[in-house]
Amino acid sequence: MESQVRGGTRWKRFAVVMVPSVAATACIGLALANNALAASFSVSGQSFKVTADKLVGTGFSQYGAVDTGYTLDGKKTAHPVAVSAFKQAQITNMCQSVVTPDIPLLGSVSLKLTAGGGGTPVEADNLYIDVAELGADATFKNINIGVAGKDITKGPGIRSGDTANPFGFSQEADLATLTNVKQTAWATTAGTFKLSGLKMSLSKGVSECY
Repeated sequence: MESQVRGGTRWKRFAVVMVPSVAATACIGLALANNALAASFSVSGQSFKVTADKLVGTGFSQYGAVDTGYTLDGKKTAHPVAVSAFKQAQITNMCQSVVTPDIPLLGSVSLKLTAGGGGTPVEADNLYIDVAELGADATFKNINIGVAGKDITKGPGIRSGDTANPFGFSQEADLATLTNVKQTAWATTAGTFKLSGLKMSLSKGVSECY
């Protein structure tokens, strides 16, 4: 089904860019009112980039899963991911960016979110990150490598609704410290997010976190 066209703009595709920005604006109001909010960040059919100076997470687990969704033209997609889960996490100088290309009249449009600077990190509970690629310096405390997914005891456990093999390879640790983080992800969800110093920018062209 073709997107509705008005004045040469395909509004469904443009909405893919605008909906996350509206959600981010709503997050600002909720964060100011409640200091914490449930959050989910994903863009149908697109990965996004995330950087952080430091992520310190307690109750860490990681397991393989399949991320499913739809492309901008409505086709179903599936992507293998490593789900990194944290019971609690603090993230210093976090940046998330997504670029939507080929928008009529505009070309590429970039959405960038930053938070956790100025000495006050982002705080998250029950954090899940669907990772496609990750680069970081990592230190783990009391790590257990090779545990089956069904036997994970640390962290928030396998997320409800994940397509994951309960007998597949997994790992867990009491504490995970990652520095100089650069990753590509398909989704980020959390039970609560406290986003200190949240800033959002929407711009023409390609402007990514790395």
